Amino acid sequence: MTLLHHEHPTHEHTHGPACGHPAVEHEGHVDYAHDGHLHREHDGHWDECERSGHVAHDGHAHQHGPDCGHTAVTHGDHMDYVHDGHRHAAHDGHWDDH
Repeated sequence: MTLLHHEHPTHEHTHGPACGHPAVEHEGHVDYAHDGHLHREHDGHWDECERSGHVAHDGHAHQHGPDCGHTAVTHGDHMDYVHDGHRHAAHDGHWDDH
């Protein structure tokens, strides 16, 4: 699955280990959760980190929630849970890989 290249052109904040936003390891890079978006550095600017298409995480028996032990980050109008280098989101009775 490819990542869409949506540049965040008005992003003046520089993310990093001490910026105060949750850092999420994701497919070989780090996303920063900021105002309901996930930003990643790319070629000297910040991109919205979004996959193209729908990717179900098959065989995911674990149920995420407030007490599941995984980091929760706001992503648009829902909550993603960081689990094994992926962000999982509830969708139509299964978990999606974000």
